Amino acid sequence: MEAKEKILESAEELFIQYGIRSVTMDDVARAASMSKKTLYQYFDNKDGLVLEVAVDHFKKETEEFKGIFEESKDAIHEVLLVSQCLRKHVFRMNPSLLYDMQKYHGAAWDKYLEFKQSTIRGHIMDNIERGQREGFFRKEINAKILSILRVENVQMALNTRSFVQEGFDIPTVQLQILDHFIHGLLTDKGRTKYQEYLKQESTNQTH
Repeated sequence: MEAKEKILESAEELFIQYGIRSVTMDDVARAASMSKKTLYQYFDNKDGLVLEVAVDHFKKETEEFKGIFEESKDAIHEVLLVSQCLRKHVFRMNPSLLYDMQKYHGAAWDKYLEFKQSTIRGHIMDNIERGQREGFFRKEINAKILSILRVENVQMALNTRSFVQEGFDIPTVQLQILDHFIHGLLTDKGRTKYQEYLKQESTNQTH
């Protein structure tokens, strides 16, 4: 693994686990098994490191979304695959990460907003329109409005004041919100298909 790639991977893991503000350049150097001097050969400061970690992470997530679309059998299957993706990424993320990024690392925050508005919202909007064509999602739904709602739902669930401080863990909250959201989309045909997938997923987990 090249040194820069190792730095980005180590920093990303630390930021996800502890948030950004509490992680120092010393911490990143130790996690990457290199000297602080070597670290500074690649990044002048923490702000530059945070920005590049964000850009690299969003690039990988964009590719992952493309893979999910290609793998999915239909719009409902796609939603469930995205949910699995969320479990892998968002659910293990320290709730302070986005707050730290917004308050202390403006350039990285701008990249996050760009990713949220274009990639995530665009993917959700495409998914809703796909489900409408397939007859699984209600025709009268405005895909743009619902895509905005879904993105804000996910981010709201990361707000420590809203849920975590009330004693709920992020995975439980996100799964409840997803279930509520998708039931608002489904036609009768879609509801039947959704239950089939849930039953199949439950069977797979018990084996």
